[in-house]
Amino acid sequence: MTTPRQERSERTRERLLDATVACLIEIGYARTSMQEVCTRAELSRGAQLHHFPTKAGLMAAAIAHLTRKQTERVLAAESTLPAGADRIDALLDLMWEGFSGPLAKASIELWVACANDPELREVMLPVERGLAHATLELCRKYAGADAGQKAVETIGWLTIDLHRGLAVDEMLGGDPKRRKHLLDTWKTMARAAIADG
Repeated sequence: MTTPRQERSERTRERLLDATVACLIEIGYARTSMQEVCTRAELSRGAQLHHFPTKAGLMAAAIAHLTRKQTERVLAAESTLPAGADRIDALLDLMWEGFSGPLAKASIELWVACANDPELREVMLPVERGLAHATLELCRKYAGADAGQKAVETIGWLTIDLHRGLAVDEMLGGDPKRRKHLLDTWKTMARAAIADG
């Protein structure tokens, strides 16, 4: 059983993480300061330091937080996914929604920042591995028992990389019709690969 103090601490942590994600999306990593996060969360710097002593740790925790929310949303949709080949299409649509929304924008900000920030890169790598692992597990779960695991894993990795690339295209203002065409083409290829796998 959680105590009122633990509940307050968890609410404080949640406010800091939500504020961090909002900053990454709205103003980017470079302009996100700890003070800006505290202002948006309406919390003191002391409260932030208590939960997240470093900016890198806060950033990684914010992406893990957002990833967890996205994964929970996909898992909650399990009962609405159709059976058969349409199930793969529905799963890929759900994954794209996750990769093209706030997770994509916030993650891309951090991937770029990792190139020149060894501390951020060190804390982000486990988060990124966790995201990839969760995505692969969803693919295994929803592909069905008859699907070859090697094919499912390949489809999972290709989906992750395709979605990341399309998320960058979306941020840069690429053609939405072209993205839809590529996603539809990928669904056809993924279904065929899993069926053959």
